[in-house]
Amino acid sequence: MPAKKYGIAVIANDKIADWLLPFLESYLASNAATPLYLIPYDDNVALTRRAADVYGVQFVTPDSAELDALAARLYPLFPGHRRRLRKFLSLALPLDEVLYIDVDTLLFRDVRELFGLIESKKADFVMASSSEEYVYNKKQANYDFLRNARLFNDGFFLTSNHVLSLRDFYETIAKDEKIFHSVRKRGMLFAQPLTNFIVHRRGLKVASLRECVETASDESFYKAEGIAFQPDGPVDPVGNRIFFAHWAGATSLPSRRVFDAAWLQYAKQANARMNK
Repeated sequence: MPAKKYGIAVIANDKIADWLLPFLESYLASNAATPLYLIPYDDNVALTRRAADVYGVQFVTPDSAELDALAARLYPLFPGHRRRLRKFLSLALPLDEVLYIDVDTLLFRDVRELFGLIESKKADFVMASSSEEYVYNKKQANYDFLRNARLFNDGFFLTSNHVLSLRDFYETIAKDEKIFHSVRKRGMLFAQPLTNFIVHRRGLKVASLRECVETASDESFYKAEGIAFQPDGPVDPVGNRIFFAHWAGATSLPSRRVFDAAWLQYAKQANARMNK
């Protein structure tokens, strides 16, 4: 049997280099053994390409035409923001399982122990944190397949294109676009309602890290409290291992919160590495 192929995927451009570079530094420190695929958010990627070279990660350009067309149809008034859907190009990578991560994140632990969860049938889709307020509106209750759905933040997810593919997005929206627009939460939300809708409409089994990996924590929010840093990485208040921190919704760069010191150190190291 051929070896399974696993990898991490991110999307980025030069506009968010202040986030990308510390992320890459944290990846190099904790996860260099796992291939990282960097997908361009748009064409503003001169620095992003150079960073991929410096850090030895794979800058990839999957064909985005069909996905971009879907994004334009769903969000015709938001040409810049709809590119957020390009995170789903992670599902087009030649991998048996892919871990997608937003770049406003730091990795603290080796993620290799997370792979194999999809093949083992523990889950179809592994998420790290729930998101009750930023997915659907009250019309969610009108649909049986959404009534008790598990809502998640899609800044981190693990899945396989054998169970969730780009084709699933196209076919589901072709059939249920009207339902999607009726239930999706507005307010500058683009990818997250769509990710949830496709996963829920297809009846995929959603599980959290804590449910799938022994002693893993479901905590990742940059405003978390009660976090302790141990020699092997941070733990939550009950001692479970935190794999990453996500600055979801942050309006400024890190400065004084619990994970910010690590971010500032990685940012300093990244600046030195890029300027050698």
